[in-house]
Amino acid sequence: MAQVTKETKIGELLQLDKDVSPILFSIGMHCLGCPASQGESIEEAAMVHGVDADELVNAINQKLAE
Repeated sequence: MAQVTKETKIGELLQLDKDVSPILFSIGMHCLGCPASQGESIEEAAMVHGVDADELVNAINQKLAE
């Protein structure tokens, strides 16, 4: 089972499983194809969008476990 950390880049995450994109959309991250978002870590994305990084990582890892 794949798991991510706060340091995982958004681009890596989407290559791992595109089905996590609704989770990212739900925090307001709508530009998943933008070059800047691809190099951003999950922690950086959470900070920019006012979301707790640990909660975001947990939600993503739960989705990946399905």
